Amino acid sequence: MMEFSNPAPSLWREALSSYPSKIEALGKPNLVSLDDFYRNELPLLLHERNPSPYITTSELSKLMQWKLTRGKWRPRLLDFVSSLDESLVKLASQKAFQCLPDISKAVSELTPLKGVGPATASAVLAAYAPDIAPFMSDEAMEAALGNSKDYSLKQYLSFAKKLQDKAKELSSEGQNFTPSDVERALWSIAVGEKFKGSQSELEPKKEGKTGTKRKRKTSK
Repeated sequence: MMEFSNPAPSLWREALSSYPSKIEALGKPNLVSLDDFYRNELPLLLHERNPSPYITTSELSKLMQWKLTRGKWRPRLLDFVSSLDESLVKLASQKAFQCLPDISKAVSELTPLKGVGPATASAVLAAYAPDIAPFMSDEAMEAALGNSKDYSLKQYLSFAKKLQDKAKELSSEGQNFTPSDVERALWSIAVGEKFKGSQSELEPKKEGKTGTKRKRKTSK
């Protein structure tokens, strides 16, 4: 597995370019369309709302669907977010976007919303400003910090700083990387490793001297 400290932009670019295929390979319902919404449609919608960009409750709900489908499914969070008052979501997101590039203040404007912790807040900020705020995914946190269990603001700030620094390092070699590019590359690498592990578990194994092979069922 590629180390976070690896300085080769070509390897990072390769990992990043494999992201769409890894999304498809997960085989999760609606994930491809949700990911397209999150990476391509939502940023345009947010930036069209100048001079004071904001996110709507329905868009935040769809963002949460993307986050939970790509990661761990926690339906209560989706219920909380989907029932948020439209005016509260609009005001909180307007303030958050205006706080950038101060990530700490921006996250703190969003987290009072029920169901929105630092990880979800980071997804909102990454959709609006991928060049500043990376999404706080478990896979990328594990690679960058060696810990994916701490979802505090302090942990996110450490995570964001590491990915910002890595993006600058990789961009200095002539490649244009954002912190969000780094996050997706790390996620792709981690998912690829999981696929390899699953494949090796499913490979037939020899039993004793008879050479018979034990069959394992594929879990869905």
